Amino acid sequence: MADDKVLFITGASTGIGAATAKAAAARGWKVALAARSADKLEALVGEIGSERALALTCNVARQEDVAQAIDAAATFGPIHAAFANAGCGIGTPGAEAGDPEEWRQILDVNVWGLLLTVKAALPHLRATKGHMLLTGSQAGRSHLAGSVYGASKWFVHGFGQNLALEMKEWGGRCTVIAPGMVDTPFFDEPKPGALTGEQVAAAAIYALEQPEGVNVREVYLTPTGR
Repeated sequence: MADDKVLFITGASTGIGAATAKAAAARGWKVALAARSADKLEALVGEIGSERALALTCNVARQEDVAQAIDAAATFGPIHAAFANAGCGIGTPGAEAGDPEEWRQILDVNVWGLLLTVKAALPHLRATKGHMLLTGSQAGRSHLAGSVYGASKWFVHGFGQNLALEMKEWGGRCTVIAPGMVDTPFFDEPKPGALTGEQVAAAAIYALEQPEGVNVREVYLTPTGR
């Protein structure tokens, strides 16, 4: 059990973030939940319980928002782990046909927001010799025709390995959680046969619960048969 350690999660209102929050709280963590949707966060806090969960309205693409959310999370208890999970997809695939405004959003959330979360979390994690989790993707391990989304996840995978080397200098750990297709509200329609948010959350908990001295650098999980 986590003995009231705090896990800070971005993109926490639905999908993988919400599932990880529930799973971690069940394992004894306190969870600080950051997302833009205040109503969904409050509903999740109501489900988990306010003694174990804290709602923090936050746009990860804004440095001030992220810094304030991390500082608020630290009032809930020492931050032993942070999960840079917030992400967005793209509606018009390809480079020639793609929409530059969608590309900007992808970069703002999947890359810039992740970097801001890491930067704000690291001083707290250094103090606790804590753990940084990043949401990657099967798309960050494969080549997809003209995929700007996939390229954003290639960044996450490369940066995650670089960050693991930086954090090991002071005893910290970094893990990239890399799922294949996941059936979450990230998509407009159901994805039969895909992973569930709960299955991806279990991978995150697995990485967090490794004994001292063990760093799982990546958890790569896909639906059976895909």
